[in-house]
Amino acid sequence: MEPEEEYPIQENLDDSTPEAGESDAAGENPEAVDKPAAASNEPTDEQKRDVARWINEGVGLSDIQKRLSEEFGVTLTYMGVRFLIDDLDLTIQDEEEPEPEVEVPEAVPLDADLLGSVSVTVDKVTRPGVMASGTATFSDGVNCPWYLDQVGRLGLTPKDEAYKPSDDDLAEFQKQLQTELQKSGM
Repeated sequence: MEPEEEYPIQENLDDSTPEAGESDAAGENPEAVDKPAAASNEPTDEQKRDVARWINEGVGLSDIQKRLSEEFGVTLTYMGVRFLIDDLDLTIQDEEEPEPEVEVPEAVPLDADLLGSVSVTVDKVTRPGVMASGTATFSDGVNCPWYLDQVGRLGLTPKDEAYKPSDDDLAEFQKQLQTELQKSGM
């Protein structure tokens, strides 16, 4: 018994024959009339000129993408629009952001309370051998390093060993130090 040969079945043979005015696959029908190609997603030269005009007007990529779709029926992805602009050797004009206005604070009149205040800062990196350290500025303007040792004793190490802050300054220093240490989690 011989194996059966399989032949493809051809259906709708009438659709494959060219009619008058149409060209066959080989292009041998001389009566064929050129028809415009179906709409594609490639913009025409005129549309490309419009895109260039839009870029010069400062229109953004997403707006160009929308305009191409709405006005011309050309649908491109965002990246496709970027490639089109690159192919046209156009440069997207970034909107210049206005520089933020710097506010200059008004001069604050010197107040006796401000001059007589005590400020305390805590070091971000603690000195070796202590639990906490920092700097205090007393009402007389003297900066003095401070530390809290591992036993919990508070110490001041002024540059001038004879310096001694006033009792009011020491009380204020201790209050502010306690507040600052609580902020830092101690």
